[in-house]
Amino acid sequence: MVMNFICVGCNEKYPIESHKWKCECGGLLNFEYEKKSINFTKTSTSRNHSLWKYIDALPFEEEDVWQDITMGEGDTPLIKLHENLYAKAEYYMPTLSFKDRGVAVLIAMAKKLGIDRVVADSSGNAGSSIAAYGARAGIQCEIFVAESTSDKKIKQIEAHGAIIHKVPGSREDVANAAIAMVEDTNLFYASHIYNPLFWEGTKTYVYETYEQLDGQLPEAFIIPVGNGTLLLGAYIAFQELLENGQIDKMPKILAVQATNCAPIQKAFSDGKEVVDFVENTGTLAEGIAIAAPARGAEILKAVRATDGDIISISDDAIVTARKELALKGFYVEITSAVNYAAYLSFIEKYPELKDQKVVLPLCGAGIKSN
Repeated sequence: MVMNFICVGCNEKYPIESHKWKCECGGLLNFEYEKKSINFTKTSTSRNHSLWKYIDALPFEEEDVWQDITMGEGDTPLIKLHENLYAKAEYYMPTLSFKDRGVAVLIAMAKKLGIDRVVADSSGNAGSSIAAYGARAGIQCEIFVAESTSDKKIKQIEAHGAIIHKVPGSREDVANAAIAMVEDTNLFYASHIYNPLFWEGTKTYVYETYEQLDGQLPEAFIIPVGNGTLLLGAYIAFQELLENGQIDKMPKILAVQATNCAPIQKAFSDGKEVVDFVENTGTLAEGIAIAAPARGAEILKAVRATDGDIISISDDAIVTARKELALKGFYVEITSAVNYAAYLSFIEKYPELKDQKVVLPLCGAGIKSN
């Protein structure tokens, strides 16, 4: 299987073995390889209850290293919240967040390439996931986090044997510190932002939804956006399903950010094609508090391609939504509650959504929040 990274700017290609995390021109990298159409009749009856039942559309063979890495990630339940609103309970994952989808693929590929040490930066959940899967793969992980990261997430990372680097300052300061180590040591950068292998895992979120809704997608997906790793994976899945004739139009991407750190929402409302950096004035939704999203232009393009929208939600609304979800039986981390708050806001803006199928993710478990 031929696999290449390809620059989104100059189209330069690099073999996957190059371990590149950005192009020589400074551009970001996407990922390309030959994919097969998924046989959903086959996957719906598979005894493999993980995202790996979609192996035909993943960059691995049936018999491959992923079998030694997987912890059963994927196949999360789709639960009805209201008449036409469904919640996909991503906190059922091994490390209690949706990040396991992307990390399982990323770390499996690192193992296949013979990597024994990786660097990553995270607001918490990705770090926990990389540490867990790295431990399973026998890969030493250097995880950079902000000093303000939830103590519970830091303890989870430590439990898996990762080396933690606490960085004072913003999420961008954390990323810069990790990148500095990568450039100094030439270690593999297991970034859920820069390494597009991550989205090969997160796209399975859409495959599962398609299967769970009996071969159709909802009219809209509500997706939280910080660095956009779930959104970009979803958009890739939309394109693949459309190309294979399994859907005839893309669902709308209805994205949401926290009001106190919403650079992508601002760029979208201003009609811009690039995202200007903003100051993070402080939000409880730490998982999406990204003031300088590296993939901002790609996120804007994906939302517009689906005729979607982006809104921002206040911390007060997020806290209220978290309480309401708990009273419905769902105890989610604070960042996850932004999705339900977004739904309540979107149906005011677009009343027709009440009569359309909408899916939102419950990205992380409540015990992850302080």
